[in-house]
Amino acid sequence: MLVGLVIALNRRLFIERNGNQMTHYEQIRNMLTTGEVARLLNVHPSTVRRWSNRGIIKAYRIGPRAERRYRRDDVAVFLLNRAVQRYSRGG
Repeated sequence: MLVGLVIALNRRLFIERNGNQMTHYEQIRNMLTTGEVARLLNVHPSTVRRWSNRGIIKAYRIGPRAERRYRRDDVAVFLLNRAVQRYSRGG
């Protein structure tokens, strides 16, 4: 499941980076919300916010309410790092 998710995220990034120039709105629209990241990682949204506060996963503040958004490639890197850490610990 993890590999499939990373492949899907990377495929989307390739299209976004190599397609037509994206507008600022399109870039923001293609970012993930806290809830979406939580569902992908199978954790509570508060956990994602806590990781963001600690710098474990990079969040971008968007709009007047400074809502958090996450780039797909940052989430993919986080997933890969987490998988490598689990593998290296033998779990």
